[in-house]
Amino acid sequence: MNDDGFDSLAIRPTDQADMPDLMQIAAATGVFKRMELQALSEVLHDFFAENQAAGHCCVTAEQEGQALGFAYYAPAAMTDRTWYLYWIAVRPPRQARGVGSALLHHAEETVRRHNGRLLLIETSSLPHYKLTRRFYARHGYDVAAVLKDFYSDGDDMVVFGKRLAVVSERTAGKAEGSIS
Repeated sequence: MNDDGFDSLAIRPTDQADMPDLMQIAAATGVFKRMELQALSEVLHDFFAENQAAGHCCVTAEQEGQALGFAYYAPAAMTDRTWYLYWIAVRPPRQARGVGSALLHHAEETVRRHNGRLLLIETSSLPHYKLTRRFYARHGYDVAAVLKDFYSDGDDMVVFGKRLAVVSERTAGKAEGSIS
């Protein structure tokens, strides 16, 4: 076992029974507003009702049966192989210990396997999102745009982007097998 205790970390498709845990994880981060948590609830309900067929993906990171975090991502409509990472959240006691990095890496690999070329992430400019913005920058994401006062006065939307190398068909099977 490594120092963080993540040798047994598994990333698996999210199950409908995970919804209460995912909602609790998102709320516990303290960064999401009430309306954002309501939107997450609606997104997850839609995901299990219909969005899986539209290529949406939701994965849960767990260890010893406990959900530690999740990521939700999907192809962007009306684009050529652009994807969005809509949600990524990790239980506060497990933040900055590799769970978010594992989830982000998993999402990137999935997008690559689907021939995605660009992954975009939107976040807030507010001070309590500073660590979030640093997380994306540390993982090779560049600020692609800033939309002033988007969420509210003084709360800009910061859009991060990363071009992804497309996995060739020959290596796709290897990449697929390497992701939990």
